[in-house]
Amino acid sequence: MVVCICNAIREHQIRGVARQCQTPCQAYSALGCQAKCGQCSVAARQIIDQERAAA
Repeated sequence: MVVCICNAIREHQIRGVARQCQTPCQAYSALGCQAKCGQCSVAARQIIDQERAAA
């Protein structure tokens, strides 16, 4: 699933960096980009929270 259309970031990419990040902005930075329109931040936050809870 595509989470961020602006940066073409997929769910598996967010999950891959989620345990070393606390915010969507940190996750995007770890992936070499930055949030643009911000519409994906809620979905990205949910993915990060899920991965951190599972750790």
